[in-house]
Amino acid sequence: MALYAIGDLHLSLSSNKPMDVFGPAWANHVERLKDAFAELKDDDVTVLCGDLSWGSSLEESLQDFRFIDALPGRKIVLKGNHDYWWNTKRKMDAWLENENLDTISILHNNAFKVGDYVICGTRGWFFEENRSGEHDEKVFKRELGRLETSLKAAGEKNKLVFLHYPPRYKGYECREILELLEKYEVRRCFYGHLHGASHGLAMEGQWDGIEYRLVSADKLGFRPFMVIS
Repeated sequence: MALYAIGDLHLSLSSNKPMDVFGPAWANHVERLKDAFAELKDDDVTVLCGDLSWGSSLEESLQDFRFIDALPGRKIVLKGNHDYWWNTKRKMDAWLENENLDTISILHNNAFKVGDYVICGTRGWFFEENRSGEHDEKVFKRELGRLETSLKAAGEKNKLVFLHYPPRYKGYECREILELLEKYEVRRCFYGHLHGASHGLAMEGQWDGIEYRLVSADKLGFRPFMVIS
């Protein structure tokens, strides 16, 4: 069993949102994803770091979820800023069960044990999301709470954190999230969200004892990144 990560699949199998309009890097990206996942085994696990489907509801995202479900291995999904289909965990879990999408699990106020590690995470926060208003501050605090709830659920086990938004970025860092990673002794953190020219602004490697890695799909050439072999 191996653990992989990839974010920002931006599927639109039942909605009109072709990704090749964003440049040649996205050409035939669905087929490339399918070919890359074909190399995984059925007992492998992949964390999908948000921005999964352009569907505006669970029903509109069904074909995208069926595509993901048919890929080899187990998939753990967290929320991205474009996941408009996202709903309460109870409703999402019930919908996945009703549609027999049994290889997909939702990471939301919880954690998942995979081998000797525990998968923790949430959407996170980004400097583009200005916390100038009361609503923004409320959403930000909610994200912090969700991340801490996930980290607490891991107990004393080795924790791997997966976010959608990068917790640090050239010229920016979200101190509150970084403090939680330090508090709970996280040593590896993976994130998506950044595309195209923004790849060059990502901070990867070791920073303050934590390894960071950008796993957005176009950065990876649409091949899942192996986290644990």
